[in-house]
Amino acid sequence: MRFRVAEHGSEQAIDRAHNMKTTKLIFFAVLAFSCSAVTAQTVTITPKKTIYRRPKPEVDFKRTFTVRRPVAKAATPALSRKITLAISPEKVLELNIREEMGESQWLEEADYKVLFNQNGVLCIEQWMTGTAAYPDSSTKRVVVDIAKGVTVLPAVVFKDLPAFAKLVKKSQDAEIAAAKKEMKSDPDANPEELFEQANFTPDDFTEFSVDANGVTIYYDYGFPHVLEALQPSGEYHFTWMEIKQFVRADGLLARFVR
Repeated sequence: MRFRVAEHGSEQAIDRAHNMKTTKLIFFAVLAFSCSAVTAQTVTITPKKTIYRRPKPEVDFKRTFTVRRPVAKAATPALSRKITLAISPEKVLELNIREEMGESQWLEEADYKVLFNQNGVLCIEQWMTGTAAYPDSSTKRVVVDIAKGVTVLPAVVFKDLPAFAKLVKKSQDAEIAAAKKEMKSDPDANPEELFEQANFTPDDFTEFSVDANGVTIYYDYGFPHVLEALQPSGEYHFTWMEIKQFVRADGLLARFVR
C-alpha cells in the first residue's frame, strides 16, 4: 500500500511539472508574439554621418560636404535594407553623390529628423542646403509603411482627392489672404502676381507628413529667391477627425480613424 501511495504521489509530481512546463512555454510564446507585434509597430533609426571630400573643389569652402543618413533596423535584415533605401537622401531628396563629387558642387549639408515612428508608420523630414549663385535649401517629407518597407503615396491612403483638395484650398485661401495683408507694407512685393498661380488641386497631393494628431499637407508657392522671406509656409494641418472621411478604410492610415 505504501508503494502505491508513493507511486501515486510521483505521478502527481510529474503532472505538476508537466503543467508548469506547458505554462512556461505558453507564457514565452505569448511574450515573443507581443514583442514581435511591438517591434512591427516601430523601427529603430540611427544616424550615419559621412564627410565627403571633393578631389577638385571649385572654392575652399566646397572642399567637403556632409551627409547624415537615417539607417533603419527592423524585424529582418531584408526589411531593414528596404526601409533604409526608402528613407535615403538619394531617394527622398534625389541627391546624387557622384555629381556632387564632380562638377555640381552645390551641396554643403544633408540631414534628417524623425517626425513620427508609431503604429506601423514612419515619417521622416529630410533637407539639404547648398550654394550656387546664392545659398538655398530643399526640404522633403516621406511616409513609410514599416511592415512593408515601402513609401506611402497620398493616393494610396486618401480617397476623394477632389473633395479633399477643396478642404485644403480653404486653408490655402486663408493663408494667402493673411500673406497679402502683410505684403502691403513691402514696396518690392506684388501680391497679385506672386499668388497668381497659387491654387491647390488634387495634383498637388504629392507630399504629406503624419503625427499623432493628424496629417499635414504641403504646397510650394515657388517664390523667387529674393522674395522667399515673404513666402507662406504652405503647410496645412488637419486632425484625424477633420479628414476621417478622406482616409481609405483599406489603407495604412485607417488605424488612426477607427
